[in-house]
Amino acid sequence: MDLRDFYLLAALIACLRLDSAIAQELIYTIREELPENVPIGNIPKDLNISHINAATGTSASLVYRLVSKAGDAPLVRVSSTTGEIFTTSNRIDREKLCAGVSYAEENECFFELEVVILPNDFFRLIKIKIIVKDTNDNAPMFPSPVINISIPENTLINSRFPIPSATDPDTGFNGVQHYELLNGQSVFGLDIVETPEGEKWPQLIVQQNLDREQKDTYVMKIKVEDGGSPQKSSTAILQVTVSDVNDNRPVFKESQVEVHIPENAPVGTSVIQLHATDADIGSNAEIRYIFGAQVAPATKRLFALNNTTGLITVQRSLDREETAIHKVTVLASDGSSTPARATVTINVTDVNDNPPNIDLRYIISPINGTVYLSEKDPVNTKIALITVSDKDTDVNGKVICFIEREVPFHLKAVYDNQYLLETSSLLDYEGTKEFSFKIVASDSGKPSLNQTALVRVKLEDENDNPPIFSQPVIELSVSENNRRGLYLTTISATDEDSGKNADIVYQLGPNASFFDLDRKTGVLTASRVFDREEQERFIFTVTARDNGTPPLQSQAAVIVTVLDENDNSPKFTHNHFQFFVSENLPKYSTVGVITVTDADAGENKAVTLSILNDNENFVLDPYSGVIKSNVSFDREQQSSYTFDVKAVDGGLPPRSSTAKVTINVMDVNDNSPVVIYPPSNTSFKLVPLSAIPGSVVAEVFAVDIDTGMNAELKYTIVSGNNKGLFRIDPVTGNITLEEKPTPTDVGLHRLVVNISDLGYPKSLHTLVLVFLYVNDTAGNASYIYDLIRRTMETPLDRNIGDSSQPYQNEDYLTIMIAIVAGAMVVIVVIFVTVLVRCRHASRFKAAQRSKQGAEWMSPNQENKQNKKKKRKKRKSPKSSLLNFVTIEESKPDDAVHEPINGTISLPAELEEQSIGRFDWGTAPPTTFKPNSPDLAKHYKSASPQSAFHLKPDTPVSVKKHHVIQELPLDNTFVGGCDTLSKRSSTSSDHFSASECSSQGGFKTKGPLHTRQVNEHFYWSISTAYKCPINQY
Repeated sequence: MDLRDFYLLAALIACLRLDSAIAQELIYTIREELPENVPIGNIPKDLNISHINAATGTSASLVYRLVSKAGDAPLVRVSSTTGEIFTTSNRIDREKLCAGVSYAEENECFFELEVVILPNDFFRLIKIKIIVKDTNDNAPMFPSPVINISIPENTLINSRFPIPSATDPDTGFNGVQHYELLNGQSVFGLDIVETPEGEKWPQLIVQQNLDREQKDTYVMKIKVEDGGSPQKSSTAILQVTVSDVNDNRPVFKESQVEVHIPENAPVGTSVIQLHATDADIGSNAEIRYIFGAQVAPATKRLFALNNTTGLITVQRSLDREETAIHKVTVLASDGSSTPARATVTINVTDVNDNPPNIDLRYIISPINGTVYLSEKDPVNTKIALITVSDKDTDVNGKVICFIEREVPFHLKAVYDNQYLLETSSLLDYEGTKEFSFKIVASDSGKPSLNQTALVRVKLEDENDNPPIFSQPVIELSVSENNRRGLYLTTISATDEDSGKNADIVYQLGPNASFFDLDRKTGVLTASRVFDREEQERFIFTVTARDNGTPPLQSQAAVIVTVLDENDNSPKFTHNHFQFFVSENLPKYSTVGVITVTDADAGENKAVTLSILNDNENFVLDPYSGVIKSNVSFDREQQSSYTFDVKAVDGGLPPRSSTAKVTINVMDVNDNSPVVIYPPSNTSFKLVPLSAIPGSVVAEVFAVDIDTGMNAELKYTIVSGNNKGLFRIDPVTGNITLEEKPTPTDVGLHRLVVNISDLGYPKSLHTLVLVFLYVNDTAGNASYIYDLIRRTMETPLDRNIGDSSQPYQNEDYLTIMIAIVAGAMVVIVVIFVTVLVRCRHASRFKAAQRSKQGAEWMSPNQENKQNKKKKRKKRKSPKSSLLNFVTIEESKPDDAVHEPINGTISLPAELEEQSIGRFDWGTAPPTTFKPNSPDLAKHYKSASPQSAFHLKPDTPVSVKKHHVIQELPLDNTFVGGCDTLSKRSSTSSDHFSASECSSQGGFKTKGPLHTRQVNEHFYWSISTAYKCPINQY
């Protein structure tokens, strides 16, 4: 025995010596595919590990550390404090973990890991074996979705034909358990044959005689199920083709064959020669050899099968360490559907072709392949766990390991193939700073194969002093709008260590993105431009760290205050302020507040406000922004005010900005409705007895210079309609007939119409008198006016029917007596009168056309004189009268339910002339007396007038606020003095008045939106005289 063999033998003996105090083993069993954080076991509990130091009797904190290779994805994790073992996010897949290895139900799939317990006084190495049990996570699958089987037509009943078996990566009861034939059509059945190895082979059974000439193809489904829970299954289409007779199948001499072949057998080496015979002759006896469907693809790549001779040869290099046993199913077919089957088991024998493997896993993590130790580390400091292995078997797989040269480290065996690399003596940094040595692993094969692993260890000086700042809190100030890179200060710290342990680097903490710090010099600069309005103060930390291992560090707080500059102009909250106030608001009332801000601070943000262009209508508080009125608002005079406001801050130089202000005056219901139509309280409208219900007999029209709902008007009849003969439209003011007039309705009717607006909170209203004369014929104008004057003596809240009827009856009686008395005279002179009028007819018509315009609009002086004489007899009052009646009310209640209090007075001058224009701007509300004369004499006639009859007029089309009566073209006179101007009722614009000239035209005070209400006058001759009637 030479010296080398002696050392090898000594190392082997040392490796085989196990220290039972520090090497223990645990076995756990789990299911595959467990989720994350599922507990597997508890090392201290399962090994009954005590935390009490037997030597000192004190309690110690144990650290459990999983020994893992760099870059590996751990399947389990170990709690460093409790020693509990949990699953990780890396799922444990049994089929992936044990891929390529054939495991029977009784065999196990497992993986191993090592856990060390620290510190050194409690050190143990725990070897853990985790057995992975199968779960049913794979469905059995047929080799092909469509399975074709050919069956001779002369096949006997109960004949069996093999069906390619399904495979399931799962094992045991989770593997293939059951086959089922679907839609067998009573011709075929299914049987399961179980092999000695536990495989289940499905066989198709012929249950009826086959006749290819009747049916040559059967299509069914075959279903395979496993025994797992939940159960998984799959199906394949089974297509059976009935072929002609070939009644002898090939037969192998040996159906089960086992052979051995070394793993280093070269490509082309013969493995076995299979031989099958067939009793048939000719083409039915030609045998073709093929691999069965269950042969793994990897096996087909390693071995080749001669289809004609049945020789199996090696076609790729074999590796026993990858797969030691190959099971090959070979089918011998003579072209029939029933091939012969033989199973060949190929055992690959081992040769010493693999060197030992050294798995070096560090307990102390290396840096760039070098382990760094402190000179203060104690003896037996654990550095790494070394696992040696050899893929070969028997003697070829026996491995010993050792350290190549003398160093202060040694290998300590913990298992038969695992060693701990630890320090064997105290380390001296001043003596040796670095160690580099090899660990050798050698197997026992012939020849022996070796493997080495290089270990580098460097010693480090202790770093026990952290850097110290001269000031724990550093305060700075800097003006905003600075330049980038502005120097702020230099930060410094000192370290009492030496060498790299005293080399200090500086680093900014969080919230310091506006600053740069030189890592070596500690110079602090501004990396951005500061804006005090965005951030006024920065507080962050600076860390000083030395280069020791582990590095020591300390921190100081830095406070940077940003000083303000006047770089922001005052900013209004709105570019255009809009305020809404009610009209009639008292003077010096607050109408709004201007809000302005300035992002600066101190004097730079002190803002003063002023009005630029208001003409002293408003007063603005320069500090609070309160706007007060210096005028009283009247929306009808001015609906809005607009001016500019300027804000100036107190900075140097000052900055300013402007905004626009609009004061909108909202309407208040402070104007009563103004009657436009009828133009007089003493005019009338003739209603013939032939008028039909629903026809428009009169019209009332008024305007309100307010806006919105304050200008919306409502018309109601409050008195004079006790018989319900008339109806007024509350919106348009059109008066229509409710019923057809009867002889009892003949006479003068006075309707008191209330016109009220919809204003809030107080509604204002106006009364107007509408006279309707019901009769097929009408007397002269004087008679009707006299009736109207008499009714003026009747209070407005009483009906005139009772008092006017005697006047009417007396007048009719007088007329009838006059007619009877003068009948004879009329008969005598009528013939002469007719001749005279016919002779002068043409001249009369021409003269009448030239006089009509002036006679209708301006009465002549002769009529004035006649009227003056009559007025003296009637003793008419001399008070003035306007075109409408206005009743001022004291309460906002509905005028319909209130007593009507008012008097009507007529001016004497209006009895002598036509109605003039209405002055919108100056006319105040007027109270009228009941005895006022007629104001609506639009024309006069100098000749005596007799009774006349009116023709029925055409239906009237109704529109809002106006009526246009369409009459026949003949015998019709159209006046020109009733044009009205009115804008939309919802508009805030004022109405404009129109002025009527004596020629029938209009003179307006400004541009108008006008509409015309045409007056139509028409008559027919019933006697030798004709008289025009005054209507509105």
